[in-house]
Amino acid sequence: MSDNPVIDRIQNDITSNDVVLYMKGTPVFPQCGFSAAVVQCLSTMGVKFKGIDILTDPSLRQGIKEFSQWPTIPQLYVKGEFVGGCDIVREMYQSGELQEMLKTKGVQFTEAA
Repeated sequence: MSDNPVIDRIQNDITSNDVVLYMKGTPVFPQCGFSAAVVQCLSTMGVKFKGIDILTDPSLRQGIKEFSQWPTIPQLYVKGEFVGGCDIVREMYQSGELQEMLKTKGVQFTEAA
């Protein structure tokens, strides 16, 4: 536990869920194109993930950037490990690297036909 409740919350979220996406909006209703693109990659693969809307909490919006040392949203975490933002996730998805990472970490997803 740190002395920062926001950091503790983030640590708890990424520890208790296999896949977490910090995003603008919700998985059902993304509020930006970048968040929507990552949701689409994950949904296409049938990955179960927890979407966390940073727009509802300004301290979380700033805290996640400090936590990851990454300046933009969305941010994807798999098994507690920061994967990246929209461009990185999209490139990993297209190259098959994201699928390989999920397989290695034991995260269930649907293989593309």
